[in-house]
Amino acid sequence: MEKFIVDGPVRLTGEVTISGAKNAAVAIIPATLLAQGKCVIENIPNISDVTVLFKILRGLGASVQMLDRTTVEIDTTYITEPVVPYELARYMRASYYLLGTLLTRCNRASVSMPGGCNFGVRPIDQHMKGFEALGATVSIDSGMINAQAEMLLGAHIYFDVASVGATINVMLASVKAKGITILENCAKEPHIVDLANFLNSMGADIRGAGTDVIKIHGVDLLHGTTYSIIPDQIEAGTYMVAAAATGGDVLIKNVIPKHLESITEKLEKAGAVVQEYDDSIRVTREGPLAKVNIKTMPHPGFPTDMQPQMTALLALAQGTSIVTEGVWDNRFRYVDELRRLGAQIQVDGKVAVVEGVSQLKAAPVRAVDLRAGAAVLIAAMTAEGSTEIEDIEYIERGYERIVEKLTALGAHVRKAIIPDHIFQEAL
Repeated sequence: MEKFIVDGPVRLTGEVTISGAKNAAVAIIPATLLAQGKCVIENIPNISDVTVLFKILRGLGASVQMLDRTTVEIDTTYITEPVVPYELARYMRASYYLLGTLLTRCNRASVSMPGGCNFGVRPIDQHMKGFEALGATVSIDSGMINAQAEMLLGAHIYFDVASVGATINVMLASVKAKGITILENCAKEPHIVDLANFLNSMGADIRGAGTDVIKIHGVDLLHGTTYSIIPDQIEAGTYMVAAAATGGDVLIKNVIPKHLESITEKLEKAGAVVQEYDDSIRVTREGPLAKVNIKTMPHPGFPTDMQPQMTALLALAQGTSIVTEGVWDNRFRYVDELRRLGAQIQVDGKVAVVEGVSQLKAAPVRAVDLRAGAAVLIAAMTAEGSTEIEDIEYIERGYERIVEKLTALGAHVRKAIIPDHIFQEAL
């Protein structure tokens, strides 16, 4: 078993470079299945979700070669079997994007129910609704999602909720459908725009990504391409919050400041100073943290993936902050871990009331999901003493070389490996 050991408190200073966007990468990599030819993707994040996707593609018969640390060449020419086994798909939620791409490529797809972080029910009904509108038959049998269609035909589809996953999956399924597909009530996150740009670079005809309505003219052929993934909005936001929480001074490079506007606004209200440049952002704080109320919403609102990190910061703010989760039903599971560190937080349904304290204290904690792991890591860097964080595989799903990057900023973070026999004896 592996864990992080964090000695605090520390003040983060220096520069950090943001990696490619996880949420864009896990959609763009499956989209290479649609190309006739090789795709070269740049700015790939070196995270476990990407590694799992590479394993899945290789298992399907693709050639996946790293050209350098952040560039991959993918050739899906020889894929014929459209089945993604449970053993691999169970590790990540985004495995369901292979449904849309395999359905388009092979006229059928079989992918196990998605895994990944567990913080609420993640229905795929909107995905299924979209596939069926395009002419597919979809069923769930023994934990496998099965879809098939003799031919996919363009359709007018209205999503009952603005689902990121459904918007992406139905987009992937409709790029080669005969005719025109119109998607309404679409999610508008930056990685949806990035996927549309990637598909268009392959020869697709997608218009309106980033708005409520996306119009897709089906094409017969998609060719290989070279494309660079956008910087990770959530990784950047996490380092912004870490800088503010620790009273630091951090220049965060390789970012798109516009993608960070909702995070910037809340940090400034909390007492941080945020300076924007062309492709970087600097976060500093000298005075005390102030209370802030937050409600997560679909983009361009405050992102749900930043809610745990901001709650960790607000645990040290003066006064009472109200955090309302407007996207997922069960995203406050991590609060018990922050309480172990001395945070004063009460949860009632989708609302958390955060009473700021002057200091957190080290304690054993665990990462209950990806962003919750980032939250306890931020809290541990502000806490007095040595904090041990278990279940760090969640954190490594979405943050590239996080120990190396934090250490370069002055954090005292290291990874420790506990031999299995010692771990079993402790149980």
